[in-house]
Amino acid sequence: MTKEQFAQALAEHGISLTDRQKEQFDQFFHLLVEWNEKMNLTGITEEDQVYIKHFYDSITPAFYFPFDKVQTVVDIGGGAGFPSIPLKICFPQLKMTIIDSLNKRMNFLTHVADELGLENVRPVHGRAEDRGQESAYREGFDLVVARAVARLNLLTEFCLPFARVGGHFIALKGAEITPELNEAKKAIKTLGGKTRKVETFQLLEDAGERNIVIIEKVEATPKGYPRKAGVPAKKPLI
Repeated sequence: MTKEQFAQALAEHGISLTDRQKEQFDQFFHLLVEWNEKMNLTGITEEDQVYIKHFYDSITPAFYFPFDKVQTVVDIGGGAGFPSIPLKICFPQLKMTIIDSLNKRMNFLTHVADELGLENVRPVHGRAEDRGQESAYREGFDLVVARAVARLNLLTEFCLPFARVGGHFIALKGAEITPELNEAKKAIKTLGGKTRKVETFQLLEDAGERNIVIIEKVEATPKGYPRKAGVPAKKPLI
């Protein structure tokens, strides 16, 4: 996927990039490759592959959800900047918080935001289980996003506590989502969520099947969740 094809593909979904936004994607690509030599950010470094498998893939939730209608977003486990930075470039009004347990990735994201001139990008070091119990973050966001972090039942416990009641959680997942959805039913209900829709589509250029799971936060998450760091993985809600 060339940069021109990338812009065209987004335009077909109603997202028109300005020259400045195209420049920001180009800068982000070069910073990603440069910093990837010092730390493990991604196994994908060819420009056309980064544009389709990282940039385009990160923006696909906006084809199914009105990102222009939300303000506060938190990306859980988004240490390399996916999906947060591509979404922020496309929707500059977003106030984007990014939580990741690796501090050096926070340094990378701070640098990216500075270099690209992105305002209201806030990298936060910490584990989702800990931050999700803190009043500064708990139920404080219109939207929670996460991409390729964990199975959906675990991911729900990591993410849903951050969404305000009436807000949403969007999980960006790969192929074969049905088993994960069935497995996650208890977690979604327990944490105050309701699955609103699942969108299945093929990434361009035979890059594989993707699923977008959109969960609405319909009631407050019980105080006991998320459980302490490490517990959700050892005793997942099933």
